Amino acid sequence: MTCAIIDYNSGNLRSAEKSFQRMAAELDTGDVVVTSDPDLVARAGRIVLPGVGAFADCRAGLASYDGLFEAIEQAVLGRGVPFLGICVGMQMMATRGLEHGLDTPGFDWIEGEVVRLEPADPALKIPHMGWNNLVIDRPHPVLEGITSGDHAYFVHSYHFLPADGGHLVAHVDHGGPVTAMVARDNMVGTQFHPEKSQATGLRLIGNFLRWRP
Repeated sequence: MTCAIIDYNSGNLRSAEKSFQRMAAELDTGDVVVTSDPDLVARAGRIVLPGVGAFADCRAGLASYDGLFEAIEQAVLGRGVPFLGICVGMQMMATRGLEHGLDTPGFDWIEGEVVRLEPADPALKIPHMGWNNLVIDRPHPVLEGITSGDHAYFVHSYHFLPADGGHLVAHVDHGGPVTAMVARDNMVGTQFHPEKSQATGLRLIGNFLRWRP
């Protein structure tokens, strides 16, 4: 089984590639490839969509590869391939992003909006950057062995507010609740970076590679 990490010029993917390859080798779950080839994505057994930077830029970057989004959507929605969105890759699952005054359409896989963080304490800095304690809102197979209080690494100024609270899996506190993870059917997304979250992140990656929704 191949796990495809989508490369659409959204940032350096080396750390993600290494983390996924490490866990795939440890668990014997198959190959991990970094690719922008729609044909390879269409045949993949799992898909990971990373992303850093602005929502609109990532959306445009993905659209610049002919047939790539269509291959992802057909695999995820059509064949039920397990999908993991990371950071802006998770945010793009939303209905729309409202970054920098723009209204940018998302994938609309999980209804909701990506909005700017507004901490109740003005002393708290934006972007929300560094380690924070996860609060698990509901169990999920990709969180097996991960509990409230475990640390994850964040770098972001916006977060995903799902319209249905049942899609919220975990949050953190940064002057109020901040979405950390969402899920629906065969799709999960993390606002934090599992590839930078040490033991917590490696466990999540391993869980995703073994997940059979």
